[in-house]
Amino acid sequence: MEEEGFRIQTNELDKLVQQLLQIENELNSNIPVTLWISDLHGEGDRFKAILRGRFGMLYQTCREALPGTFSIDKIQYLTKIIRKKEYFEEDRILMDTQDVIFCLVDILKYRLSNVRHRTRNIFPEEFRNTIKRLISGLPVPDQVFEEKVISKRLISHLAHSIRQILLDRIIVLGDIFDRGAQPDKIIRILSSNAYKDMVDYVFGNHDILWMGAVSGHQSLVAEAMRITCRYDHFEMMERLHFDSSKLMKFAERTYPATKATGKFKAKTDKGRSMEKALTVIQFKLEEQTIKQFPEYEMEERLWMDRLAGMLKTGDTAGLLDAHFPTIDLKNPAKLTSEEQEIIDDLTKQFTGNTKIKRLLGYFFKKGNTYHIHNNSLNIHALVPSRENGEFEEFLGYKGRALLDFIQETVERVGKRYLSGEVQDAKDQALFFYLWCGPKSPFFGKHAMKTFERYFLLDEKSHEERTLYWKKNLKTDAFKQKLQEEFGIQRVVFGHTPVDYSKGNQMASSDGVAINVDGGFAAAYYNRGHALVHTPYQLFGIILPTPKEMEEAAQNLESAPIDIELIDEFRTPMKIKDTARGDFLKQQSRGLLTRIRELTSEVSPAH
Repeated sequence: MEEEGFRIQTNELDKLVQQLLQIENELNSNIPVTLWISDLHGEGDRFKAILRGRFGMLYQTCREALPGTFSIDKIQYLTKIIRKKEYFEEDRILMDTQDVIFCLVDILKYRLSNVRHRTRNIFPEEFRNTIKRLISGLPVPDQVFEEKVISKRLISHLAHSIRQILLDRIIVLGDIFDRGAQPDKIIRILSSNAYKDMVDYVFGNHDILWMGAVSGHQSLVAEAMRITCRYDHFEMMERLHFDSSKLMKFAERTYPATKATGKFKAKTDKGRSMEKALTVIQFKLEEQTIKQFPEYEMEERLWMDRLAGMLKTGDTAGLLDAHFPTIDLKNPAKLTSEEQEIIDDLTKQFTGNTKIKRLLGYFFKKGNTYHIHNNSLNIHALVPSRENGEFEEFLGYKGRALLDFIQETVERVGKRYLSGEVQDAKDQALFFYLWCGPKSPFFGKHAMKTFERYFLLDEKSHEERTLYWKKNLKTDAFKQKLQEEFGIQRVVFGHTPVDYSKGNQMASSDGVAINVDGGFAAAYYNRGHALVHTPYQLFGIILPTPKEMEEAAQNLESAPIDIELIDEFRTPMKIKDTARGDFLKQQSRGLLTRIRELTSEVSPAH
């Protein structure tokens, strides 16, 4: 029995030692190279093209991996070889195949210093042993360098391997849906085998809108569909096997495009009719939610009685549009029987469509209200705050506790949605508030003025006043408050586009607050930003516009990318320098304590 006990103790000791060494290896490895991007808004083709080019990170990776004696010309030459995945000679660069092979091996060594990489899936089987020997500094057959066919094939495979591991993590700060026509394409890319294990996703307000819609909240169903019609995304809905024919027939008959004189954006007649019909349905349904949940304090959004009063008295001079045949002037918030039939049909499709469920399931399974990574708090828009710099309270929660409360609700709704269970009305209504409420961490304005922008002539009434987030971020006190609340050094967020063309920058002067939304979608600036954190640098990337990318392709050049340097590190930043490092150190200390206890328990006689 004593021998058996000794064997069990030594087995446990070996397992603990293995865990300890794994943790210590991770602590001393370089931080993962991380890319942040936000507010992709349905621009699937563009996202795919920029992602394929790895956001211009190749040059930076080569520069960090190779000695400082390498000239810019040599670095650019090597990046071209890696990009093309083939060796070629250049008159100004004196590098033969052997020189190039050793440089590419050095770049791989640098990137593989992160313990997360598994070489089995990176190196081609035929060259795996040779590449591993080169990385380890062991001799390889002379033919590797002397036979042109072999050396060129090896260079091609080395280049391919480098392209595969330029990035360790991708953090998407929300808003895949709306504006552009291909949100489904973006989700398929992010959830594909090539990317699914390296993506962290933070919900945006437009994602919250669709998540609330598929949970069955009818005003959000109407709103998500209204925005879809506003941008004429009928092909997208067809791809998702969504039948809008019932809505279309009703809208074209009841709200013909010629009578839709408000600020409707749809370019097609059917889109314009459907946009208006859904707008009326949406406002009626919103009123039900606002009255049912007075704690939301959104009474200013109640417009149906006011609109009915204008129509009754004929006082419509201030309206852009006065054609509302489905509004009962005595009970303006009540849906007609046909409107109820329409919204019930749409709700059934939103909640039960299997293609939509696969897309929205990604958010519910993968997404978070916030994410902490590399000492950074990652959020879509903001942490609600007051004018005095204190955290804003909503439903009895504030700061981190508010975000955690929202996360718990989202997870509960997601579980019920994916399993087909009945939802709680209170949980569903929270998505409505998160979409457009002033204390929502996804919105950040005093009100959403959809009704006013559509129907009121007075442009002053259209104003959506931004609240206190960016103002507070200019104060050291608020930034320190965020750092203490979340245990971080920086906050990275999107939601509000930064116009680079006007000289605006992504980061605050101290690098603590970084806005990565650069207007990726065509509906904004058509440019977009990204943020990259390597072991040596933290820098913003100002992405090219589609026109700049097209011109570069015609000239067989790389698209121009501007860089905003935010921070530099003299020595490579390690995992032990991050918030995760603190957690791992705690684990390491616990393991070491247990190892010492077990060691003392083992009899000296053994």
